[in-house]
Amino acid sequence: MRIVLIGPPGAGKGTQARMLQQTFGIPQISTGDLLREAVREGTALGQQARAYMDAGELVPDQLVTAMVVERLRRPDCAAGFLLDGFPRTIAQAEALAAELAQHQQRLDGVISLVVPRAELVERLSGRWVCRDCGAMYHERFSPPQRSGV
Repeated sequence: MRIVLIGPPGAGKGTQARMLQQTFGIPQISTGDLLREAVREGTALGQQARAYMDAGELVPDQLVTAMVVERLRRPDCAAGFLLDGFPRTIAQAEALAAELAQHQQRLDGVISLVVPRAELVERLSGRWVCRDCGAMYHERFSPPQRSGV
């Protein structure tokens, strides 16, 4: 099964993706995770992405797409995958369609998460990321085990 989850930041893509991953046994692929992993490992793509990230700029479509395509070609994606927040642009969608077509594959579904703006603001305003491990927390929905961490 090949699924794409789309929606604005704070819509719950990661949360829904984890549940779908457990239900269907397919890997969850998050562009944010891919970028952080590539930067941490110092890959060629990661080094290029880091320059944009350090400058506070968006990583260009070509780099993000290259990372996603590289990930989709791993053996654990042969039976399917769950893309969390990709594609975000028309160029990314076209690149994904071309990659799938090259392997005689297609998407089985696209899930668009719609959340009221006020709820998105509430979710995002309480969200923070651990500097050490990169884990995401929310003061109300998903607090850390120890406060002040």
